[in-house]
Amino acid sequence: MTSLSQRRYHITTFGCQMNKADSERMAGILEDMGFEWSEDPNNADLILYNTCTIRDNAEQKVYSYLGRQAKRKHEKADLTLIVAGCVAQQEGETLLRRVPELDLVMGPQHANRLKELLESVFDGNQVVATDAVHIIEDITKPRRDSDVTAWVNVIYGCNERCTYCVVPNVRGVEQSRTPEAIRAEIEELGRQGYKEITLLGQNIDAYGRDLPGSTPEGRNLHTLTDLLYYVHDVAGVERLRFATSHPRYFTERLIKACAELPKVCEHFHIPFQSGDNELLKAMSRGYTQEKYRRIIDTIRQYMPDASISADAIVGFPGETEAQFENTLKLVEDIGFDLLNTAAYSPRPGTPAALWTNQLSEEVKSDRLQRINHLVNIKAYERSQRYFGRIEEVLVEDQNLKDKTQVMGRTRGNRLTFFAGDINELKGQLVKVKITEIRAFSLTGEPIEVPQAVSV
Repeated sequence: MTSLSQRRYHITTFGCQMNKADSERMAGILEDMGFEWSEDPNNADLILYNTCTIRDNAEQKVYSYLGRQAKRKHEKADLTLIVAGCVAQQEGETLLRRVPELDLVMGPQHANRLKELLESVFDGNQVVATDAVHIIEDITKPRRDSDVTAWVNVIYGCNERCTYCVVPNVRGVEQSRTPEAIRAEIEELGRQGYKEITLLGQNIDAYGRDLPGSTPEGRNLHTLTDLLYYVHDVAGVERLRFATSHPRYFTERLIKACAELPKVCEHFHIPFQSGDNELLKAMSRGYTQEKYRRIIDTIRQYMPDASISADAIVGFPGETEAQFENTLKLVEDIGFDLLNTAAYSPRPGTPAALWTNQLSEEVKSDRLQRINHLVNIKAYERSQRYFGRIEEVLVEDQNLKDKTQVMGRTRGNRLTFFAGDINELKGQLVKVKITEIRAFSLTGEPIEVPQAVSV
């Protein structure tokens, strides 16, 4: 096996929070193997692209990056090239035919097996790992990108079959981690000084339904709500968040738990995708826009100030102007704090990609611009409520555009800037009076700065 002394690695991550969490775990494995991080991919001996296939442009970007490094490999024969994540799972051996310089193609379910797969590569093999596996428990120590906030995976995979989405094909069936393993990881993060934990799942509301154990009445003992009660008192951790939720499974019991548990932040990310019932049915989402509105109403009854963010798709096959306007009406009525929008992009292996009623790129682009304009207006309106208020901000980093400022997030997940020294304030919860508002961020003045504690 090739000597790993002084070998450097670089990881480029595309896509969602799940991918970022996977990248942190794979970086942890590489550092355990003796690799050192390189900021510049051109100085690295091992390059890993952790890929996303949700949209076509992300996939094309991967091929463009790969092409550059494949050329470099002709001059540097010992360069190791890896494609991980969802494009790897979807394309499999096709990737090797397209880019023969690749050493390893591995799907997201194999992230924890990186060491074993690399050992085979260093023995001279070209490896494709895309078979369905039971995910090995998280025993690796991730190389966290932050030392204030951390992701913790609670469930892998997705059993939903939304007609536009490739995720179930590439991330496999739902596999929940045990509550004990999740709590143990959070306790370790608390000991290391992490202040905020985000529990992650592709469909986090499905947590626990594949775990054994239920009451005689048939109630599952392992739900996301139960998990929040189980982990909320971990020492050292000040804040808990979770994502991503599915409206089909979102319950009043979960909302009530979030209102009761002081560490759970008043922020919910619940994608709605469309405000039109016919389109929701065509997407196989399993709920109506009326049900979605009831969920938001219930959240606001329990927590009137809660921040709501979501995802929406415009230009889905067959979407009429009237149906698109139903989506605009939902955005107008609810008033999201943040909305991630995307024009529909046909994905290989999904039912909707084969439908004949695809819309033109011009129509999709026009609708995307229109919804984004409304999103900005509504987000700015939502920001008004912060003006003059005192918000608790968890300081995460320096403002790179203004080194005299630090930046962090409110409990409602609003990015907030204020004057301060990052060396003193990193990881601190600071009371900040909001003096300036923008659609998606705030500026304020610190009014209560805690004594610096080393994090």
